[in-house]
Amino acid sequence: MTNNSKRIDVIRLDENMTIKPTVHDSLQWLSPLEKPFHIAGFAWLGQDKRYRRLPTSPTLSLPHAVDELANCTAGGQIRFRTNSSRLSLRAKLRGPSDMYHMPATGQSGFDCYLGEPGDQHYLSTARFDPASTEYEAELYNWGEKREFCVTLNFPLYQGVEEVWIGVEPDAAIGSAPSYADDKPIVIYGTSITQGGCATRPGMAYSNILSRSIPLEFMNLGFSGNGKGEPEVARTIAEIPNPAMLILDYEANSGTIEDISTTLPQFIPIYRERHPDVPIVVVSKIRFAGDRYYEEMRILHEGRKKVQEETVMRLRQRGDVNVHFVDGSNLLGEGAEECTVDGVHPTDLGFLRMATSLEPVIRELLAQTKY
Repeated sequence: MTNNSKRIDVIRLDENMTIKPTVHDSLQWLSPLEKPFHIAGFAWLGQDKRYRRLPTSPTLSLPHAVDELANCTAGGQIRFRTNSSRLSLRAKLRGPSDMYHMPATGQSGFDCYLGEPGDQHYLSTARFDPASTEYEAELYNWGEKREFCVTLNFPLYQGVEEVWIGVEPDAAIGSAPSYADDKPIVIYGTSITQGGCATRPGMAYSNILSRSIPLEFMNLGFSGNGKGEPEVARTIAEIPNPAMLILDYEANSGTIEDISTTLPQFIPIYRERHPDVPIVVVSKIRFAGDRYYEEMRILHEGRKKVQEETVMRLRQRGDVNVHFVDGSNLLGEGAEECTVDGVHPTDLGFLRMATSLEPVIRELLAQTKY
């Protein structure tokens, strides 16, 4: 008789699921903090030398949760060119993978894209033990020299203490192509902005957009804590020379009264430093519960109205560079089928979000000649 209570060991049964040991004796290990590597997505990296999304010692005291979540490396990228026949990666994380609804590959993994800006294609994701805080993973092994521009996306919901790039000792390492401009697109928001719950880093919507729009993207999504506080607004405004600011924080904004206070404060604070930069206010995507819970629907409609009216009022006062996007349309038909839990998008959801936002961003960039 079959023992139905016995654990099914899929990793043993399917060799494609196994984590194969890596052989690294012949590789040289390089720090991406050194030239010619380029690291994108961390505005304060040059100052603090840490893979962190906000300053280590901010001018203003940040909310504790925001300060902690800033250590998650969502949106970070390592860019370079190489002809190495092999490419591996070593990472030291701040903790193990522990999320119930997000794969370890998205929370704590790196993934690899090859190709020039605007023509990048996914190749592989790091394989590792999700319980481990240190791992080494082979990203490709051609067996011959082939030159590519490489983009490695950092983990979305974990901190990275160290990362090293392994290449053949005789491999050439060069700089990645420059962006079309040195002006970053800054996105502030919630867990959805941060990338919950993409299966791998490259599928967060900021990273998807970065593959089609040749600018640096700064992902400032703070899971559960995108609340629009003034001190956060002032800190974000410190990022120099932005091409655009996208505010996507309704889902964490609290009551209708809360967002009625924070949004009309956030935008003027940002305007003090960046008077003409396009600002795009995006209301939240459609949640599955919006269909069934009247109080949820009323809350969303009220907060969306606040955002629309705030933008309209600012435009009437002369700020023609602030815009509103109705986020309830971003996922399209069957929106509830694009989430893992009725709230957080799957890869399909993030792809639809990026596809919907891309023409808006492109049009505004063209209007402002960025």
